[in-house]
Amino acid sequence: MRIAVLGTGGIGGYYGGMLARAGEDVTFIARQSHLKAIQSKGLKVKTTHVGEFIIPVIATDNPSDICKVDLLLLCVKTYDTGKALSLASPLIGSETSILILQNGIESIEEVNSVLKGGHAIGSAAYISSKIESPGVILQSWVRTTYIGEFDKKITPRINDIFRVFRKAAIPVELSDDIWSAIWSKLIGISSFSALSCATRQPAGIIFNCTETSNLYWVLINEGISVARACGAIIPNDYVDVMQNIIAAFPPTMKASMHYDLEAGRQLELDDLIGSIVRSGEKHCIAIPATSSLYAVLKPYAKGAPSII
Repeated sequence: MRIAVLGTGGIGGYYGGMLARAGEDVTFIARQSHLKAIQSKGLKVKTTHVGEFIIPVIATDNPSDICKVDLLLLCVKTYDTGKALSLASPLIGSETSILILQNGIESIEEVNSVLKGGHAIGSAAYISSKIESPGVILQSWVRTTYIGEFDKKITPRINDIFRVFRKAAIPVELSDDIWSAIWSKLIGISSFSALSCATRQPAGIIFNCTETSNLYWVLINEGISVARACGAIIPNDYVDVMQNIIAAFPPTMKASMHYDLEAGRQLELDDLIGSIVRSGEKHCIAIPATSSLYAVLKPYAKGAPSII
């Protein structure tokens, strides 16, 4: 399968690296020092489940260098989606599938607004991965990646993607309701991201403090109310499932948005907790804790704030 990775950060580097390691034809789109390191030394990926490996790969910062692909892994930050897809148009053909490996619930609308419908495939990826240094990906926690068609059909292309992911040792499952799976992930990741950023602390400290731990579950329950109002099917045992997921977090784990906050970069705030706030307002659901944390973090949404 011909695959291109649009955005070779922690997520794109992990999935693309695992697929390349398994023998798939993968090209990476990256930038600056990260690109130069990959081109000169190969892509190094450190994982918790298959160990550490270095693999020589093809990488570029110019999508026009790449022929049309069967599968595009969309791994850029959500706020860069439209621009990235426009730049990547040379490698997107009528039969190209786009697997959205991003946070939030709104990328599908943007993919369909930039391209004709039918390309997008959804995912809910439970993983923590980052660029440790140029050319080096550190994956510190991984669970399951759920993939599925938005029309709930099990199609030949979704079976093909499932097969190559399984072959690459990526923990993956097919979902017959990917919209609900994405909402389920959004509730958990937006709550943890908001607390991680607001407290400037990792998981171990957040969940060992009674007050912040309690606040997390308040955010979770507010998110469940909004998700169900939006038509997502959130299972009755969702809180129990999330407790098991949280228990497996490394104590040092931070949300990716926390790393962006520390670096003074733009945040995915409006695509995570902000999307829950907007959906709550649309359905007239009071979510005071979620709205308060969104307001606290809003000054940092575009990067480090300045009074100038």
